[in-house]
Amino acid sequence: MNSVSAVSSIAISRAPRSAAGLAFCAIAVAALLLAPIAMVLGGAFAPGQGTWQHLTATVLPDYVASTLWLGLGVAFGVMLMGVSGAWLVTTYRFPGRALFEWALILPMAVPGYVIAYAYTDFLQFAGPVQGALRAITGWQAGEYWFPDIRSLGGAILVFSLVLYPYVYLLARAAFLEQSANLVEAGRLLGRGAWGTFFRVALPLARPAIAAGTSLALMETLADFGAVSYFGVQTFTTGIYRAWLSMGDPAAAAQLSAALLAVVFAVLLVERWNRGQARYYDYSMRSQGRLHRLSGRGATAAVLVCAVPPALGFLLPAVILIHRVVAESGPLFSERFLSLAINSFTLSGITAAAAVALALLLAYAARLSHWRPVHIANRVAALGYAMPGAVIAVGILVPVALLDNWLAAWLEAQWGMKVGLIFTGSVIALVYAYLVRFLAIALQAVEAGLAKIRPSMEDAARSLGRTPGQVLARVHAPMMGSSLLAAGLIVFVDVMKELPATFAMRPFNFDTLAVQAYHYASDERLAEAAAASLVIVGVSLVPVIVLSRVIAKGRETSG
Repeated sequence: MNSVSAVSSIAISRAPRSAAGLAFCAIAVAALLLAPIAMVLGGAFAPGQGTWQHLTATVLPDYVASTLWLGLGVAFGVMLMGVSGAWLVTTYRFPGRALFEWALILPMAVPGYVIAYAYTDFLQFAGPVQGALRAITGWQAGEYWFPDIRSLGGAILVFSLVLYPYVYLLARAAFLEQSANLVEAGRLLGRGAWGTFFRVALPLARPAIAAGTSLALMETLADFGAVSYFGVQTFTTGIYRAWLSMGDPAAAAQLSAALLAVVFAVLLVERWNRGQARYYDYSMRSQGRLHRLSGRGATAAVLVCAVPPALGFLLPAVILIHRVVAESGPLFSERFLSLAINSFTLSGITAAAAVALALLLAYAARLSHWRPVHIANRVAALGYAMPGAVIAVGILVPVALLDNWLAAWLEAQWGMKVGLIFTGSVIALVYAYLVRFLAIALQAVEAGLAKIRPSMEDAARSLGRTPGQVLARVHAPMMGSSLLAAGLIVFVDVMKELPATFAMRPFNFDTLAVQAYHYASDERLAEAAAASLVIVGVSLVPVIVLSRVIAKGRETSG
């Protein structure tokens, strides 16, 4: 008894110090992740070179208008495709429903800039569609009108096809959680299928739909590759123009601050919608039986569910594969292998670091009741709402100042001329990735950690284990699937990331995403297709895993 009491007292005495250390580490990590955002806001008030006044008088109104119309169009598109698909597969039985249930997620594997390249190749004047049209009609150039995919309307279509799965996933989860009794009550009160949907199901799912739409809008605002390739003037393209073409970091910071204001406005609207829409269901949650569709209803349901994945995944994949196969020259050269290694290396390093930091932040919040630690977790998640261009500006400015100061100090002390150490390095690039994507890993790790009962760590602590030992020997093995999922998702997001990579990559260090953008900009779409196809192939892995998880969840709920 005495030995047990001694062990327990030692564990209790060591626990607070270890927990306090984890808490301070979590706060330090959150501060580092918040620093680029703070630098952008601070840099907006720095004296510039007169570029901001020039932008305000010339192109800033175009940036505002294009960004606004792009956001409104994408919001409408993702809600239309995501909500309709989610409602059909969760409520009705029709041919192919089980296939569409997971196929509707597939466009998540295709980056926006990749589908932009594919559709440009497919729909341009020299492409197969217009070529076939001219062959059938005998028309010549200038004798017919054909919609231009490289336009604001084309950008809205591309982003809607790629980003609607955000709305589909959240809306489908909301529809599955709704009580079948409520839907049946609506039908008994004389509401038809559409009346039940608009008066009962849709209002109950409104917070989830708003959350999915806000995620899609943030991804739209963060994009650089597709809008730049299509020639759409948005805040993101303006930031790169001010930074790289005009050489004015202050103007880039001011545009970044304006974009941050737009992002925060989107987040506030989503939070307001979630806060105002509170629906409580105390009845038994059961999905109920699926209503069978036949005839025209079944045909319409198949078309509604088939068109988004066909246009958002299947057709672009076929275009890319055809381009790669039809190209006579060697596409997968030694240069291509080097780009793939760069992409996989950056993605692997960032994924491992993100999982480790997310584990630190989540476990510190679990152990500590100190409010700043929980605030630190929320602050660390802000980076996901920040476009890569904004993060790049927020990192490059202070890192360049640090490099200049360090180079001057080393030269003054020892006569060493080292040049720039951190600017344009892999370290700075991984830092930008962590600011951008740590929130994804943190969400997955927090969900996995919440499933572990506190009694298990209490038992380990009573045996004299420190919090770090409990985390390494008890929690981490039990959270293997959650940690793997977090790392996998971050890995793929880094593979697809273009804005931050484009601005911050080291000299003569390219990735598949950057190379695809360069090739597409030079109209070398076959070479762009090879790099894009690899990115899509790698991105399919977490999408397939996600679809299996959803399928298992459906089997369990059923």
